[in-house]
Amino acid sequence: MSKLTHFDEQGQAHMVDVGAKDHTHRVAVTSGHITMEPDTLKLIEEGGHKKGDVLGIARVAGIMAAKKTPDLVPLCHPLALTRIAIDFQIDREASRVHCQARVETRGQTGVEMEALCATQVALLTIYDMCKAVDRGMVIGEVRLEEKAGGKSGHWKRSND
Repeated sequence: MSKLTHFDEQGQAHMVDVGAKDHTHRVAVTSGHITMEPDTLKLIEEGGHKKGDVLGIARVAGIMAAKKTPDLVPLCHPLALTRIAIDFQIDREASRVHCQARVETRGQTGVEMEALCATQVALLTIYDMCKAVDRGMVIGEVRLEEKAGGKSGHWKRSND
């Protein structure tokens, strides 16, 4: 089993030294969803929410979150992100909104945390904008789907 990399030999937290790593194209894709009442989903879909374009605002919030990840997660490196894409898919049958974030950089460390933050904050923004009409919404299954680049290479979640 690998050791946790964010602790030094004395067990103290530290930021991992990535200085000797190669600059490579790094990609991370994450996903999650928010489940809600069908009437809430209909408000989002039809743009009938009094606060405006829920998914448009959530998309911008997700992009902002990816860029702010080192401010939120203490041991993350600040990165020059080259691409952030947030996509939403409406699932009427399950009464949910699926979110997928794709984050890319050319650097010495991966962008998994940036993509995970983007997904979480995009979904939290949907919750925030709709909580006045549906406090029972549930955010779930936020997870890494795929990562590429760096020494560990390509990883993709198997269909589960």
